[in-house]
Amino acid sequence: MTAHAAEISPQTYARIGGVLYLIIIVAGGFAEGVVRSRLIVAGDAAATAKNIMASEWTWRIAFAGDLAIYACAVPLVLIFYVLLSPVNRNLALLAVFFNLVSIAIEGVNALSHFAPLLILNGADYLKVFDQHQLQALALLFVNLHAYGFAISLTIFSFVLLLEGYLIFNSGYFPKTLGVFVAIAAICYLTNSFALFLAPVFQAKIFPTILIPSFIGELSLCLWLLVMGVNVPKWEDKAKRLAG
Repeated sequence: MTAHAAEISPQTYARIGGVLYLIIIVAGGFAEGVVRSRLIVAGDAAATAKNIMASEWTWRIAFAGDLAIYACAVPLVLIFYVLLSPVNRNLALLAVFFNLVSIAIEGVNALSHFAPLLILNGADYLKVFDQHQLQALALLFVNLHAYGFAISLTIFSFVLLLEGYLIFNSGYFPKTLGVFVAIAAICYLTNSFALFLAPVFQAKIFPTILIPSFIGELSLCLWLLVMGVNVPKWEDKAKRLAG
């Protein structure tokens, strides 16, 4: 791994990773923070259906944004492995496995986002259901998407915990950055398990509980994009690993 990785500077990997991470943050913020949060009315199937169909193109763009996230996330998995494996190859590889599982769950879960369009678009084979039934079914898929997303974030939390640990112990990233990333993981875990176990409590802490997660991930993104890695220290770690 080290010999091949040396063909491309770790600084280049970091810069590319920062760009990919920024795309993920922007696309995810638009899909979740702008579209779904604005169009979904909790517990109101009729209002949610009306909003989705009135903003159908926006709903479709959010779906396309989700697909862009998955396309960027896969190469980002490789980039983080290259950047962090000199610290501990086994833990970096474990983060890869967790990350790929999380991405796969998100990809399948995206169908739940798209499903309301299929349900509400008036297909002939759905005429056996009345309007209220279709609206209720659409809201069911919207709610399923929220739970599926929480499952993927639960898995992704372990990615961030591992990456936070590796960043903290790397010597070529600031320790503070590793702490921010680990805190982001803990907040994601807290939010997800609150949703599963105590949804009333989760409604009270959301979205405040995710602010540290946003700060942690954005900090990592910007550090990769602007500062990158300390190349001499990365190379020293990589040589020790190879030796």
